[in-house]
Amino acid sequence: MKYDFESAAAAYQDAMVSDLSSLITIDSERDTDHATDTAPLGPGPAMALNSVIAMAERDGFTSKNVENVAARIELGSGSEILGVLGHVDVVPAGDGWVRPPFTPTIEGDRIYGRGTADDKGPVIAAYYALRILRDLNVPLSKQVHLILGTDEESEWYGMHRYMATQPVPDFGFSPDAEFPIINGEKGIVSFLLTQKHVAAAPAAITLLHFRAGIRPNMVPGRATAELQGELPDYLEAQLQAYAKVNHLQAEWQQNGQKTTLTMIGKGAHAMNPGAGKNAATYLADFLSGCALDLDPAGSLYLYTIAHYLHLKTAGEGLGINYSDRKMGPLTAAADIFEFSQDGKQSVLINVRYPQGTSADLIRDQIETAVGEDNYAVSIDGEDETPHYVPDSDPLVQTLLDVYSEHTGLPGKEGIVGGGTYGRMLKRGVAFGAQMPGAPDIMHQADEYIEIKTIVRAAAIYADAISRLAN
Repeated sequence: MKYDFESAAAAYQDAMVSDLSSLITIDSERDTDHATDTAPLGPGPAMALNSVIAMAERDGFTSKNVENVAARIELGSGSEILGVLGHVDVVPAGDGWVRPPFTPTIEGDRIYGRGTADDKGPVIAAYYALRILRDLNVPLSKQVHLILGTDEESEWYGMHRYMATQPVPDFGFSPDAEFPIINGEKGIVSFLLTQKHVAAAPAAITLLHFRAGIRPNMVPGRATAELQGELPDYLEAQLQAYAKVNHLQAEWQQNGQKTTLTMIGKGAHAMNPGAGKNAATYLADFLSGCALDLDPAGSLYLYTIAHYLHLKTAGEGLGINYSDRKMGPLTAAADIFEFSQDGKQSVLINVRYPQGTSADLIRDQIETAVGEDNYAVSIDGEDETPHYVPDSDPLVQTLLDVYSEHTGLPGKEGIVGGGTYGRMLKRGVAFGAQMPGAPDIMHQADEYIEIKTIVRAAAIYADAISRLAN
């Protein structure tokens, strides 16, 4: 039987916008500093999760809350499980917003707010796909589980708890990327470069602090350096000139012998660092090139950033640049910077690497580049190895067919540096909701999704689920 999924989705447009608007108002950044027994990942993620569960209860679906860190919404029956895996947490709002990040703002066909594109908008589209299938009485011979996590942007604790305690889907997709499909994801790993002790020596200027970054998967859009000592009179003008030439903003604040320099660039997703302007590497590049009589520890730290990391998003400065024929090139994003004279002196680098290399090899290459006498280099957190589902797999073929039929565009496999819940399943991929050619605004200020994209995605997801679950 032929179903008109497009018309069914269009009928739900206002409801989708309303539910997404409610979800946007919740700042669902992981916040373990305020964790409780009933909100292990912080109040925001738990509130967002329960908001979607409340939608499911309102609409008569069966749902399951897993420890307030994950949940599922159910449809269909059968021995096999098709999983649709999304997340309701968000990255921090960060700087540079023109519109309020947690107040939905509709302008034309766009709805603005943190999480609209990643991943609350696509989650709403997937949820309404279930409503469409139920309302049209589409028969399903498999169980369909819409599974929601609450810390995809950090450690994936919620989804790991789900997979450890609940039925694991046999196959599935994540609505957390772009169309036509993402059936390959690069490996993801972070490296912590910790500067070793540097012998002190007399210097006219001391770098007291250098700070930038809020998450390992976000290119920092703001960086600050605090200096002590008599700075040259011309330095402020040089800073502003440097910022203007590089299309940045700079701030200068002086208080006696202490001066704070701030560089404002452009944030971006760590999988595509070239789309941003790393405020930290620009600030280090400026200071390192000013021929200041700087203390040894500060001088080494700034030189390392400027020499090995600035504008070297393929890892070429660290000697880790590598490209695979299928998965493409490695990317490296220096995302968190911490320096103080009496405290931590480190840089965290997030690397997305293709098959053919490894985290251990990359670590060794970085250590060789920066010098083991200067830095200790360690893997920070988990190493997520590359993931690939062959384009010959029926899952991939079915999703590509659905995409092509709904858009009239050719479908082909895709491989990215981003990491989605799709990689949690051996036969798992990412499927939408961003359309080809649309600007990548995930993790950026004034994030938005087009309302027509949500509606179209809901129709595509409904059709895809109907075919995969039969």
